[in-house]
Parts: sequence; C-alpha cells; structure tokens
Amino acid sequence: MISFDLSHAKIAVIGSGTMGVGIAQLAIMNGHSTVLYDLDREKTKQAVDGLHQTFAKLTEKGKLTSEQAQQALSRLTIADQIEALANVDLVIEAVVEKLEVKQALFKQLAAICNDQTIFASNTSSISVTAIASAVPYPERVVGLHFFNPAPVMKLVEIVQGLKTPAGLCRALKALMLAWKKIPVLTKSTPGFIVNRIARPFYAEAFRALQEQVTSYDQLDYALKQCGGFAMGPCELTDLIGQDVNFSVTQSVYEAFFYEPRYRPSLIQKELVDAGAWGRKSRQGFYRYDDKNQYQIFQPQALSTQFFQAQVQVKGIWSQLPELLTRLALNRGIESEEDVIQIDDIDLRLSQGKSANLHYLSRKTVLMDWHHDFTQAQAVVLSHNTLCQADDLAKIEAFFAQQLIKVVWISDHPALLTLRTIVLLINEACEASLHGVASMEDIDNAMRYGVNYPKGPYQWMMQLGAEYVLATLNNLYAIYGEEKYRASLYLKQYVAKQQSVTTAYSKNLTECA
Repeated sequence: MISFDLSHAKIAVIGSGTMGVGIAQLAIMNGHSTVLYDLDREKTKQAVDGLHQTFAKLTEKGKLTSEQAQQALSRLTIADQIEALANVDLVIEAVVEKLEVKQALFKQLAAICNDQTIFASNTSSISVTAIASAVPYPERVVGLHFFNPAPVMKLVEIVQGLKTPAGLCRALKALMLAWKKIPVLTKSTPGFIVNRIARPFYAEAFRALQEQVTSYDQLDYALKQCGGFAMGPCELTDLIGQDVNFSVTQSVYEAFFYEPRYRPSLIQKELVDAGAWGRKSRQGFYRYDDKNQYQIFQPQALSTQFFQAQVQVKGIWSQLPELLTRLALNRGIESEEDVIQIDDIDLRLSQGKSANLHYLSRKTVLMDWHHDFTQAQAVVLSHNTLCQADDLAKIEAFFAQQLIKVVWISDHPALLTLRTIVLLINEACEASLHGVASMEDIDNAMRYGVNYPKGPYQWMMQLGAEYVLATLNNLYAIYGEEKYRASLYLKQYVAKQQSVTTAYSKNLTECA
C-alpha cells in the first residue's frame, strides 16, 4: 500500500540540469532530506556548486538567514550510484524528454527501491500512462510537472495516469501546497493543461502572419496592449526557443492523431529550418544584440487633425461598457446591434465577422476587444474597402480626442486579441468536455503556468459565453475549418444559461 503522507518524505531527484537542480532546491528548502543523482558526476558537482552560489545570493538579499541556508544545504547529498536511492520515499526524475529513457529509468529503480516508492516524472508532454506501463506496480507512477525555473514558477501540474490512484494525487497536492506552490490536477492527456490550452495563443498569431494581416512586432504590441499579455507570441516563442516551441506543437499534434486545432505553422517551421531559434541564436522573429535587446513596435503618433463629425451611438455595448465612458459618449438608442456612427462610417466591436465579406453596403470599421478600455493607449482596427483615406483619418481623430492611438491591420475576422482569447476559451471548454481538469484548475494553470492575465473561464465570464459562441460560429462559417468549431461544452453551457434566463423571464411574467 502506497503511503499518502509525504510531509516528511525522503526525496531523490534524478537529473542535475536546470530543472532537476531547481526541484532539489525546493525540496531542501522545505525540509526534505534529498539525494541528487546524475550519470554525469562532474555535471552534478557543478550543479551543487551552483546551488551554493544561489543560496549565498538569497542570503545576501535577506531572503534567507545564513543558518537557514546552511541547514538547507546540509539536507542535500550526492549519490554516486543509483543504488543509493534504495530507501527514498519519492523519486522525481528530470531527465531527457524521451519515453524510452524514462521507462528504462523507472524499471531500473523498481528493482532497487521498495514497492511503495513513488515515481514522479517531470515530463511536460509524455503520457504518464505510457511511462507507467513498463513499470512494476504502475499505480505508483505519477506526473509532477514543474515549470522553469522551478523555485520561482508557482504552478505544478499533477498528472494522473490511468492507474494512478486519486489518493496519491491528493498527497502530492498537499505536498506542493506545503511547498507554497499552486498545484493543479490533470488527466494524462497530450499537453496536459498548459501545453494543450496554450496552442491557440501561438497558432492564431502565426496564422495572422501567414495571411499577411500584420507584422510580427505589431502583433506582439496588439496582444500586450489590448489583451493584457505580458509578452506577445513572437517575443515569447523567441524566448522559449522556436525549435522547442515547434517541437512541443508537433508532439501535441501527433499525440492527438493530427487534430487540426493543433497543426504546426509553416511560418515557425521556416524559422526553425533557418536556425533562427530566437534569443539563443540572436535571431528569431526579432534580431537581438549581445544584451538581448531588440526593436519593439511603436504605434504612430496621435492624430493632430481636428475632429468634427456627427456621432450617434446605438446599443448598450455590454461587451465593452467602459468604452462609452472613455469616449465621453452616452448609452445609445435601443438597437439590436452596437454601432457608433461617425458621419457615414459605422464603428463596430468585432464579433468574428469580416469587414469585407459581411459589411458590403456601408463604410465599416471593426475594432478589436480591449481588456481594459479605461487604460487603453491604443486600439486595433480594420476596415472594409468602402473606407477612403479621409475616413480613416476621421476615425483616428475621433480616438485621438481621448489620447488613444490607432493601429490599423488588414481585414481579419475577430482581429487579433478577441480571436486569440475565444480560441483559448474554446480549447479550455474542450478540455472540460473531456474531463481533463476542473474549471478552477484550468484557470490557475494558465494564469500561473504561462502568466496569462486571466484564465480562459474568467475571460468567458467577462465577455459573456453567448458572445464567445457567436464569435466562434462566425469564424467557423468563414473558414469552414474544424479548428474553429465551437466546443460542445460551450454550446451546452450557453444553452443552459439561456434556459435559466427563459425560465426566469417566464416566472416574472406569470407573477405579474
């Protein structure tokens, strides 16, 4: 019977790379006797030397006392032979990301350790069920996916294989909470939570580039300014490494039996083929100097043209209520559609329609969604072919009144930020449909694993599920591709909301 009390577990960490050393640091800082093992003895020695330097810096900064640092380091030992791990309670492997290597390692340990020793894999994408299949007593194999750097990043994905008992996952969750981490529980499915749900963040960005809608630096600016993301997709993949990110995308795509939603991008493949891997090669989407500095996009200056036009507001703009306040406009006349008419130009918030395919009779400008219009420095807009240069200048002057710059892109249904976010929400809904993780854990995973400003379900609450569904349906109608098909989970969620609203309205009518 596997012990589910890991509060005083003796831990072994296998692999003395950045991740392994980071996990070992966490273990010893949280009071665990820890053994570090690597086939490369010299590499292990260098890793331990690095740990001593890390603790010295933490002491200098006042984050640890000298006594605390010494006590933590005294809990760490180096194993020369793998047999020295025989009496540990929990093994955490952080070796190369190959199924056969992890299986061979755990099979070797199974012959050394007792039957109750827990084998945890730090894999980021390999099936925990597959790893466990080659190990005696597979119910003791579990995924424990830390994010790099492990001592800093809050999120840990606890991955339940087919035979992993729920009690073991709960025990690891308790351990991670004791380590002041944010643990999330997920089934062993390709990409788990983060590497699965994050795919649209990259895929929709690369599609916009492939369709020549915008430039890579303008795209990054839009996602940061309008979406509130810390980094744009091109900056982020340059930081991760284009080769690494492309490899993960390929892995998820293949593991899902070539599901179209995860198809890799030719734009990224070209960078990888060229050796333009990002910061580590000093060229990816951006070019980097020796200090990793690069040129970022700056929107054009505010329009100095005097704004003089007749403005009429229609609708209540429920998806972006602060827009009317920021633009010093009153709520509009009753209308089924939200429109700001500026002379003969219609300004609309995008809902996944195309400026050139859906608005054929009037000059139309479509606006991307903004996460916080009260603080907006810029808006991303597209327009149909009926708009002329003086119409665009009028729109720029309209926004300049409130010190908001305009970034023009080509016609692109749902533009950049809204499109990215509704696809992230849809992917979260698919994960929920398949029972991968809870809503709360999905939101926590995306917020703390990749530092999104909000989780997918938090965005859905802000935008409104009906609005998200309508946007996806419009995208699907335009492209006819499965990747834009709305999740059944989202459709059911909206239907349930509508039935509750209908029942409530009916009850009010009957009471009246």
